[in-house]
Amino acid sequence: MVSREYLENSAAEVGRLDRDELVRRIQTFKGRFKLDFTNDYLNKLPVDRLRHLYFAALINAGPDYKESRE
Repeated sequence: MVSREYLENSAAEVGRLDRDELVRRIQTFKGRFKLDFTNDYLNKLPVDRLRHLYFAALINAGPDYKESRE
C-alpha cells in the first residue's frame, strides 16, 4: 500500500508533464510490468488519458520506482 503523500506527490508530478514527456515516460517505463503501447495508439490519446495511464503505472510500481531521466 502506498502512502497518501506518495499519491499526492505523484499526482502533482504527472499533472505537470506535457504530452511529449508523458509519452516518453510511458514508452520507457521499467516497472514490475511492461507498458506495451504503440506510438500510434499513444499519439491518438488525449493528454488526460496519458496522465491516467502513467499515474496508474506509478501507483502500481510503488514509491521505490525511480524514473530514468535519459
